[in-house]
Amino acid sequence: MVKSTYKFDPERLSYERVVLTKRDKFLRFLKQLGAITVVAAVILLILSMFFDTPDERQQKRENKQLITQYEILNKKLKRMELAMEQIKDRDDNIYRTIFGVDPVPSSIREAGYGGVNRYRQLEGYSNSELIISTAKKLDHLIKQLNVQWKSYNEVIHLAEEKETFLSSIPAISPISDKDLTRFASGFGYRIHPIYRTRKMHTGIDLTAPTGTPVYATGDGKIIKAGYSPGGYGIRIIVDHGFGYKTLYGHLSKVYVKTGQKIKRGDLIGAVGSTGRSTAPHLHYEVRKNNIPQNPVNYYYNDLTPEQYEEVIAISSRMNMSFD
Repeated sequence: MVKSTYKFDPERLSYERVVLTKRDKFLRFLKQLGAITVVAAVILLILSMFFDTPDERQQKRENKQLITQYEILNKKLKRMELAMEQIKDRDDNIYRTIFGVDPVPSSIREAGYGGVNRYRQLEGYSNSELIISTAKKLDHLIKQLNVQWKSYNEVIHLAEEKETFLSSIPAISPISDKDLTRFASGFGYRIHPIYRTRKMHTGIDLTAPTGTPVYATGDGKIIKAGYSPGGYGIRIIVDHGFGYKTLYGHLSKVYVKTGQKIKRGDLIGAVGSTGRSTAPHLHYEVRKNNIPQNPVNYYYNDLTPEQYEEVIAISSRMNMSFD
């Protein structure tokens, strides 16, 4: 039932029925609709300030779960960092020490990422600090793992070479103890027997009768065998690899040839007095990276601790060399 609208007429002192046109009805409808819309918007605004929509509540739950997961991830990263520190310590102070190589420099282990900001796309969010911090820890750990992986590959290679290394480095006396007359002159500055001047003696002199067998002190390859005009007379030089070489001078005979591969303990020559020599003896040198070393430090397969101390004492005496 449509309600009628009446208007009071003061001249006639009576109410007259108002007849609305379609335009008037439409304008009235628009006004009512506008009012309802404004009221509804105000109500929704007030509700949104104090109450979350279902989507907002879902997003907040998901954000809270993500923050919890990031916190758990950070705790796991912390444990992994501690484990990595232990691995690094073992690598530098145990594994690399065993194989005689330097630790991985901290400048390589701790090097950062240069260039542009890698985390720019993570900035500008409410949880950016937490996310960026986690990303940095993860990137740092990945880099350390890569460095450690390369280091372990090197250690594995060293382990594979260790057996070859141990059999190659000089480790025995070049003359059998039963054939050795005496330890004549040691490594260091000595009086030259011919020039009568103080001169560096880059090896040791082992006296023995002419023809006494001379043995290779480690596995290697003969790189020189024969007479040398430099004063060593007939000499043999063995390349053991790993930077090591040995020289056997003043020989009377050579039983090997250049290019031949030999094993520790192989007979390679015989004691003599060729070259600049004053008596039959073997001049024996050990070189590492072409730098002369004290050969008595490479006798550990042949000497007891007491014998080693005695050899050190003899070799340190200032006396005259035989060459």
